[in-house]
Amino acid sequence: AISAFSAILMEAESGRTVWEKQADLPLPMASTTKIMTALTALSLASPDTRICVDEEAVGVEGSSIYLESGECLTLEQLLYALLLESANDAASAIAVAVSGSVESFAERMNRKAAELGLTDTHFINPHGLDAEGHYTTAYELALITRAALENPSFRGICATERKTIPLHGTEGVRLLLNHNKLLDSYEGCIG
Repeated sequence: AISAFSAILMEAESGRTVWEKQADLPLPMASTTKIMTALTALSLASPDTRICVDEEAVGVEGSSIYLESGECLTLEQLLYALLLESANDAASAIAVAVSGSVESFAERMNRKAAELGLTDTHFINPHGLDAEGHYTTAYELALITRAALENPSFRGICATERKTIPLHGTEGVRLLLNHNKLLDSYEGCIG
């Protein structure tokens, strides 16, 4: 039995729907928002882009890697935090650095959604915290994920089980762990 209110199983190569349950129902997307955050960021900046954390990204509620204002990391390092630890502060840091503000980045995410032909998806923020007007469908989220998996950087990051990144510019490190249990329990899983 599938407990999810809405779900889809899509063949990645063809885009063919294999199975679905209310897959066209618009719903809040929570942290799966970060798939589009990564896809959008990678379309706007190189993974080696150096990002210095803006005050606006510090202390974002929910999942966090406890970024400090002025701390500098690469986009790739922040994407690891985003996709492995679901770090809301990393999402905000990426948005502000790449687009100037969270709102401006959300507009870029919506443009990317339009480029993908999505009509039942709208973004308000890069992290997925509840906001009126922030929604997608299981079907369109599958299309976003399919597009993201075509990007080698995205594909490599979401297939990584553990990664270390710098800690506040010190010799210390943050250990990031992928919480996707399928990676080590389902042969052939890539993310």
